[in-house]
Amino acid sequence: MYELIKKDIIAVLGDLVEILKSKEESDLVQMKQLSNHIIHNASVFQDEDSVSVAVLIYSLSKIIERKQMEIDYSKILNMVNSCIANLKINDDENFRKSIKNIFNFIRTIDGKLKLYIHEVINQAQIKKGCKLCEHGISIARAAEILGISQWELMHYIGKTTIIEKFSEPVDASFRLNIARRLFE
Repeated sequence: MYELIKKDIIAVLGDLVEILKSKEESDLVQMKQLSNHIIHNASVFQDEDSVSVAVLIYSLSKIIERKQMEIDYSKILNMVNSCIANLKINDDENFRKSIKNIFNFIRTIDGKLKLYIHEVINQAQIKKGCKLCEHGISIARAAEILGISQWELMHYIGKTTIIEKFSEPVDASFRLNIARRLFE
């Protein structure tokens, strides 16, 4: 893992620890902002670790939003601190295992919520894939990085206004002139 990415992930996870300790109403907004911040690294370096952290933080924000009173914050804090400790000693493999453990913990929060949590994680991946596309990464590469299908990502992007932001309308007569020049 690049040193720059590692430092940014450590900083973001440190911010997450502070947010989880405070338990304020603004926590959810701050967590979503952290998730969007870390996705920038994923778009620049196209690394899976940044994407995992972004999806993890976004998923946690959604779970906290729904089940705030039933979540064991101390366990999540310990797991996040474990991720930070692994990164600080350059143990990337155990960092990735710690991230997987947090995802597994999220999935086991409530037996009734298993399907919901799976859906939240899936939707978080799709949403972060959309953010990658906003940063100029192709749909195919974003889907590959996140481990989701291109169809899921295209379906979501089709419902957003992202395309409208980046594409300038082309006059029909201009397109017709280009087509005529092709056949001259």
